[in-house]
Amino acid sequence: MQNFWDNQVWGFVDLFAVLMISLLVANILKKTIGFLRRSLIPTSVLGGILLLIIGAIYRLITGNVLLDSTFFAGRGLDMAENMTYHCLALGFIATVFKSGREKLSKERSIEIFNTGVTTVSTYLLQGTLGMGITILWAMLSSGMFSAAGILLPFGYGQGTGQALNYGSIYETDYGFAGGKSFGLTVAAMGFLSAAIGGVIHLNMMKRRGRVLQAGEEMAERYEADDIQKATEIPMNGSIDKLTVQLAFVFGTYLVTYLVINLLGSLIPAFRSVLYGFNFLFGVIFGTVFNKIIGKLTTKTTLIKREYVNDFLMKRISGFFFDVMIVAGFAAIRIEVIGQYWPILLVIGLTGAVSTYFYNRYVASKLFAKYSEEQFMAMYGMLTGTASTGIVLLREIDREFETPVAQNLVYQNFPAIVFGFPMMLLAALAPKQPVLTWIIITAFFAVMNVILFRSFIFKKNKKN
Repeated sequence: MQNFWDNQVWGFVDLFAVLMISLLVANILKKTIGFLRRSLIPTSVLGGILLLIIGAIYRLITGNVLLDSTFFAGRGLDMAENMTYHCLALGFIATVFKSGREKLSKERSIEIFNTGVTTVSTYLLQGTLGMGITILWAMLSSGMFSAAGILLPFGYGQGTGQALNYGSIYETDYGFAGGKSFGLTVAAMGFLSAAIGGVIHLNMMKRRGRVLQAGEEMAERYEADDIQKATEIPMNGSIDKLTVQLAFVFGTYLVTYLVINLLGSLIPAFRSVLYGFNFLFGVIFGTVFNKIIGKLTTKTTLIKREYVNDFLMKRISGFFFDVMIVAGFAAIRIEVIGQYWPILLVIGLTGAVSTYFYNRYVASKLFAKYSEEQFMAMYGMLTGTASTGIVLLREIDREFETPVAQNLVYQNFPAIVFGFPMMLLAALAPKQPVLTWIIITAFFAVMNVILFRSFIFKKNKKN
């Protein structure tokens, strides 16, 4: 029988409270300290860094791991990893629940498609360079896991959750010691690359007169209809409207788990990979359920009011992504990654520089009408998350006058289609690293033909 005063009862609550407090403290520091206020480091990243510093000091003094202390029931690290894993999928599910989509012109559809292809091409560029580095490093050092470099696109391009997913698979199934912390550290370096690279670029633009003052947050402006439409259920009826949104998100995630669990029992060899795709299954089921709800609302009389609220879904997805990031930082085992710091530094710098220059080139060639805005958003997203991209975008497009913010939202659909093979290649990488590197490099070349098709085939026609 479990007592309410046992640490096992309070461990998760203690961890969650510490994560939330770290976010509050980070927000206060960011508002009051000048260089932090002018920086582009997201509050969730700053909160995670604070926990890392506190954990390092605690270990120096006591010799123990802070999150594995009795205060966190002796399993705080595992719980932080679990929160990172689940929050990725929950955040994506909330993102795909939308009450409706506007019709797009042909030109806008092409720009969104090109944005999605750019996303996948950057993943492949990061994967090609990252794997190339670790394959060569493994030839020189027997202690290096040759497929580790493919964690670069998951850490930089997709963020903390996916970096943890594949790092965990490599650690559990293929013996990559410290794989989870390696992936989380790559993701952490991605956020720092977004902030540092973004500040450097903004200062360059400031000297050209494009940015008046970098690093100041702007409040979003909402009309009454943005928060509560007349056709929707009331905000505080017999059931709170936020509760309804959370029911949709967690109900979808339950279906996601049941399907993955069924597939895992039918195909045991792919169980780890299937569970690593939890966010992708969540996006698929969330999209399907959202379509069904929309049809029942507009085409039948079964549902008379709109239940999905865009404003609340955005807030829910933002909450889960903030928790994912701060928990991901907290879950990094500093003592494990100490042996990998040289390769991590090389991979991190390579990822930042290649992502910067590749996206600069793509934006100038394909998004000439708003190349600076497109570049800033893509660089931020492809080193951090979509939220990081929006933070950078706001510095030069505060009223969202360009369609870049829209590009970031809708590009997920083509990006998932073209990016799915990348996830399969990540499962192949530990078994056949050199073959995987060759396929990724060839895939990168093909995606660039698709991306620059208007230039390539125009030249062929002229010839």
